[in-house]
Amino acid sequence: MTFPQIDPVLIQIGPLAIRWYGLMYLLGFLAAYGLIRYLARLRELPLDRDGVADLLFHGVIGVVVGGRLGYVLFYNPGWYLDHPLEIFAIWQGGMSFHGGLLGVVVAAVLYCHRRRLPVLLTGDILVTSATVGLGFGRLGNFINGELWGRTTELPWGMVFPGAGPLPRHPSQLYQAFLEGLLLLVILLWLHRRRVAPGVPFFGFFLGYGLCRFLVEGVRQPDAHLGFLWGGATMGQLLSIPMVIFGVAGLLWVRQRGQVACKG
Repeated sequence: MTFPQIDPVLIQIGPLAIRWYGLMYLLGFLAAYGLIRYLARLRELPLDRDGVADLLFHGVIGVVVGGRLGYVLFYNPGWYLDHPLEIFAIWQGGMSFHGGLLGVVVAAVLYCHRRRLPVLLTGDILVTSATVGLGFGRLGNFINGELWGRTTELPWGMVFPGAGPLPRHPSQLYQAFLEGLLLLVILLWLHRRRVAPGVPFFGFFLGYGLCRFLVEGVRQPDAHLGFLWGGATMGQLLSIPMVIFGVAGLLWVRQRGQVACKG
C-alpha cells in the first residue's frame, strides 16, 4: 500500500498555518474535557465545569513538562547535557509519553491535595480521558508520516515517505487502536460497572504497558538509540515498569477491598 500523501498543513492563511497534528491535539483535549465531565457525574466526583477545566489545565502542564523532561532523561541525556538550553526548545520536537504520564500523575496529586479530592478516583477519570488524546495523537503521527514501523510483507504494509522503498507496519494506527480505542472501551466498561477506585487507574498502566510493549515489537526504534538490552527498544524497557506497577496496584486495591469487607 502507498502512504496517502496528506498535506500536514490543514489550512494556511498567510503566515498562519493550522496543522493536522495540532488539530488532533485540540480534538483530544476537547474530547477529554467532555469525558471528564461525564465520568465525574457517573462516579459522583464533586467537579463542576471550572473544576474540570482546572484539572485538565494541570494535566496539560504535567504532560508538557513531564514529557519534555522524560525525553531528555530517557532518550538523549548526553546531548542535552552538552546543550542544556535546548531542553526548553520544545518546538523542535522530542516528547516522551512515559515522562508525560509521570508529569500528569504528579500534577493530579497536587491538584487533588489542593481541592481535597479522592486521589484514586480522580486518577481513574484522568487516565480514562487520556486514552482519547493518545488515539488522536497517534493519528496525527500517521498523518505526518512519522514514527513508522519496521519493514513487513503483510498486505497492509505502507511505503512511508523518507523511510525507504520497502513497505512498513503502520504502527501509528496499531497504537491508535490499542492505546486509544481499545483501552478507552475497557476503562469505560470498568467505570460503568462501578469498580473500586483505583482499578481503572492501575488497569490503564497495565493495559498501556502491554499494548506499547507489543507494538514496539514491530515499530522502528529511535535511530540514535536502536536496539538496547536483549534486543528491546527504549519504549519496551520503559513499559515493563508500567506493567509491574499496574499489576502491583491492582493487587493492592483487591487486598484493600478484602480488608475493608472483613472490617
